[in-house]
Amino acid sequence: MHMKVHTGHVLRTLVSWGALLPMAVTVIVAYLGTVLWSLKISFTNSRTFPSDELVGFAQYTRLFANERWVLSLQNLALYGVLFIAACLAIGFLLAVFIDQKVKGEGLFRTVFLYPYAMSFVATGLVWQWLLNPTNGLQQAVRQMGFEDFTFDWIIDQDMVIYTIVIATVWQASGLVMALMLAGLRGVDEEIWKAARLDGIPTWRVYLSIVLPMLGPTIATVLVLLLTAVVKVFDSVVSMTQGGPGTASEVPAKFIMDHLFGRANIALASAGSIVLLLTVVALVAPFIYARSRAASKASA
Repeated sequence: MHMKVHTGHVLRTLVSWGALLPMAVTVIVAYLGTVLWSLKISFTNSRTFPSDELVGFAQYTRLFANERWVLSLQNLALYGVLFIAACLAIGFLLAVFIDQKVKGEGLFRTVFLYPYAMSFVATGLVWQWLLNPTNGLQQAVRQMGFEDFTFDWIIDQDMVIYTIVIATVWQASGLVMALMLAGLRGVDEEIWKAARLDGIPTWRVYLSIVLPMLGPTIATVLVLLLTAVVKVFDSVVSMTQGGPGTASEVPAKFIMDHLFGRANIALASAGSIVLLLTVVALVAPFIYARSRAASKASA
């Protein structure tokens, strides 16, 4: 009898590992393998084809001496701050609105979340049309009688990055809303009853009690948004192609241009490694904090 139980346990273990094997192979070969390959290429003088001639950190030196790369990093930093702040604020406010048990809650959830289901390319093309000074929002408002109205940010080198923020916030804030709403629905109703009995203003309850309780949810949202910031590419290409000039250049576009357009795979690989390290540096603290919190909760 004992032998049968032991055999059954072994079989279940083998089946479990067998089910995980395809994903493990994918992670090791497709992900880890390509990362290591890119790391190796970034230390060579490869151009169109891979080369084994090592040049040390020369590609990284060239990368950070490239004005276009430095500009892309500056754009990414500005975009990231505005995108994350706007998504958190709008997503939280939308979640609070829906959490008030409004009529047609299902409809509102669908409407707010629908943009996230759209392709980033489709979103970029739609916003490109809306912001086009010739036949978009500016022209529509002028036809309504406001002939001096001007909204030409998409062709303004100083303002074009903000159009990328507007489009991507419109698309991503619905996801933040859904996650925040799930967190709000987990808040004990007794807290609200006690707050009302004590006469505490609603805004103070959200600020001092609810938001701290949403810490794990906010951490998850930040990880998702930070990852989206670092890899932003589709919306930039579909809206501005990195222009006017290089005014809306981002690191991912710089890498793709050098990988496919300029046949410089070593420089592109160096840029991709820098982006990878950036993602790890940004995401690791949140993952560590969540794991610590989970271990304390289970202790």
